[in-house]
Amino acid sequence: MKIFVGLGNPGGEYAQTKHNVGFMLADKLARELDAGDWRSNFDALTAESFLDGEKILLVKPQTFMNLSGVAVGAVVNFYKVELSDLIVAHDDMDLPLGTIRLRAKGSSGGHRGVESIIEHLGGRQDFTRVRIGIGRPPENWAVNPHVLSPFFEEDAKKISAALEELVPATLCIFREGISRAMNKFNPKRQKNE
Repeated sequence: MKIFVGLGNPGGEYAQTKHNVGFMLADKLARELDAGDWRSNFDALTAESFLDGEKILLVKPQTFMNLSGVAVGAVVNFYKVELSDLIVAHDDMDLPLGTIRLRAKGSSGGHRGVESIIEHLGGRQDFTRVRIGIGRPPENWAVNPHVLSPFFEEDAKKISAALEELVPATLCIFREGISRAMNKFNPKRQKNE
């Protein structure tokens, strides 16, 4: 069994904001996998599907971003999955807008939702990350208004393209594992970087 968690904030006013790109990817995967209806469980919305005979549980925590670990911890504990079978998708200000990066594990990088998940998993960080770049706030903007604002039209196109690329990337994680997916989908670094 694989558990895919897309991070975001519940409610229509947040639906198209930068902080909700994890929810956006979860919705795209639900359509791609022909998942069942979203249901309320574990302080989250969940939908189920199967891929090559393996159960996939899609999760959108409804606890607001900074408390995402409440829902994720409950799901992981209930299903008793290995953390290697947990995939978490979230926005990342440290990546340029529209850039994607897959990671096998790591710290929260200052992301409060990921921080909450690590806390509710007893400090463990060994779960897969799907990071979606939203860029840094414009000059004179604080972080909260940046992450809680919608994308400008030209930026929305870049995010849409990134989400399109992340559907096959996430399916590759499910089927072939994170190492193979990282090799296939992470942007190649330039030699002089």
